Amino acid sequence: MPRFALGVEYDGTEFMGWQRQPHAGRTVQGYLEAALSRVANHPVATVCAGRTDTGVHASAQVVHFDSDAKRELRNWLLGLNANLPADISANWIMPVADDFHARFSARARHYRYTILNRTTRPALARTRATWTHRPLDHERMQVAARQLVGEHDFSAFRALECQAHSPVRMLHVLQVERDGEFVHIDAVANGFLHHMVRNLAGVLMTIGAGKQEPDWAQRVLAGRDRRLGGVTAASRGLCFKAVLYPPHFGIPVPDDALFDRLSVTL
Repeated sequence: MPRFALGVEYDGTEFMGWQRQPHAGRTVQGYLEAALSRVANHPVATVCAGRTDTGVHASAQVVHFDSDAKRELRNWLLGLNANLPADISANWIMPVADDFHARFSARARHYRYTILNRTTRPALARTRATWTHRPLDHERMQVAARQLVGEHDFSAFRALECQAHSPVRMLHVLQVERDGEFVHIDAVANGFLHHMVRNLAGVLMTIGAGKQEPDWAQRVLAGRDRRLGGVTAASRGLCFKAVLYPPHFGIPVPDDALFDRLSVTL
């Protein structure tokens, strides 16, 4: 069948994550496949670039699916969005080569973790940022973050239930920046382990709050033991921002991605 790539965004607040599971409640994949199947008039299965957990958002998820339904690209989008709930939106669709795979063709992924750092709890940002009232020193966090960049065994930063065959990942970028009351942690890697970004955020927040020195991040990494790494940061602050593919596939790269600005080399 012809293969298509699809760009999707969603607010993960009310979802049990991306992956469709029996009796799992609302899942992004479940709603998306139901909408695609209705538009195509046959069952459609999807594969995504990066599976997100309960409460995690995505502004540029990439999905592929196969269908021999004869539809104009515009009609795919109109039909999809008419059948999707308000917290999922399909933004673009394009035909791709048969060897394109949303997950395995990806060369880098970009996640952003957002922290609201002020004395009062949020109302507007309550589902899009993790709130902490303790002052965070983002410069200390950045010093620690630099120690984690590169190819490493990230066993200390993955969930105990992580099913990845190898804990080794290439972390191209780990950047901490403050924007007023918000602190953003941007991570770009060839792939991420289960809860890896949230565990990185937890370690960096602990350092930013002055509870540990910046070199603690390196010690946690070297220990290769999840029990050394402290708490897992809340899911609501995490957003899947972008995924990068080899240029010949022609997949759009969002304007806010770090890939060009930080000269990520693949």
